[in-house]
Amino acid sequence: MEESTATSSSSSSHYLSIFTNYPLISAVLAFTIAQLIKFFTSWYKERRCDLKRLVGSGGMPSSHSATVTALSLAVGLQEGFGGSHFAIALTLTSIVMYDATGVRLHAGRQAEVLNQIVCELPAEHPLAESRPLRELLGHTPLQVVAGGMLGIATAIVGYLAP
Repeated sequence: MEESTATSSSSSSHYLSIFTNYPLISAVLAFTIAQLIKFFTSWYKERRCDLKRLVGSGGMPSSHSATVTALSLAVGLQEGFGGSHFAIALTLTSIVMYDATGVRLHAGRQAEVLNQIVCELPAEHPLAESRPLRELLGHTPLQVVAGGMLGIATAIVGYLAP
């Protein structure tokens, strides 16, 4: 009976360790801060509350870049920069940041052009009533760099905090 109780408490503390996982906390916190910055910037500029900015992609700073940069740096600070965990995290970061300024940015620009074309179609055209495509998908290089800097700051503050 004692063995079962020990295993049960060990198992529950194992699951609770997710709340003390420094790389995960850094990544989630960086994402949250970036999204809040986008929300409040949008609210200030447009004088309206747009809840989509809390979860939407695109804009300044890049929350994807902030998230993966915080994750990579936190893994490096916690486990060392020479290990395979950091190599995996850094590779993921590179792919996400490249994709944000490449494929996703250009897909958003193509959506702008396609939406304009659809707006100019005659009313009787079958596509004239189609929903507009999302245009804010990717990031400019400045938005990606800003997200990366936010991720670095978040991971460092988390590392230095007791």
